[in-house]
Amino acid sequence: MDDELAAAAARLRLALELFEAGEGLVRARLRREHPLANDADIEARLIAWLRERPGAEHGDAAGRPVTWPRPRR
Repeated sequence: MDDELAAAAARLRLALELFEAGEGLVRARLRREHPLANDADIEARLIAWLRERPGAEHGDAAGRPVTWPRPRR
């Protein structure tokens, strides 16, 4: 069980590192596209991009959008 937990922890760490790397890439792109923007503006643009990424407006999963939390039946 310890090996499974260690493997899961390693996968989570990797996912978080990849997210940070991707966030850095988007931030760099935003700085190139908006060279006169200040740090607060870049941060606001990054947050807006994270909330409504083109092509993933309803999330990254396949399927139809549903309300969350789902109502209990």
